[in-house]
Amino acid sequence: MPSFTFSKSLRLLTPSDFKPVFDQATFRASHQYFMFLASSNGLSAPRLGLVIAKKNIKLAVQRNRIKRLVREAFRHLQHELPPIDCVFLTRRGLDKLDNETITKQLEQQLKRLAKKAKEAAQT
Repeated sequence: MPSFTFSKSLRLLTPSDFKPVFDQATFRASHQYFMFLASSNGLSAPRLGLVIAKKNIKLAVQRNRIKRLVREAFRHLQHELPPIDCVFLTRRGLDKLDNETITKQLEQQLKRLAKKAKEAAQT
């Protein structure tokens, strides 16, 4: 039975973890209110990093809510994702959506990202 935890090994924590994704993002999945950038990581599992700017999401309560939703969506789909480093970036207006809508859109974009990465790995 696969583990659905979200341990520290599944997170991008340091600037040196984020830099390769920003410099050479080979995959992207974009939405009106957020974007995922990703690149292969050469590890055995996908990893997630969050960039939630105060400029785009003013209230800390809303930023924390969005972080929880993104982590939860990633945690549920981690076994469907190939070994990639994903960075989640917010845009203005995301804090106006309800949890159900955000979760649905996150899952849809993560699946798109997984599909793009798997197709690239096959070629």
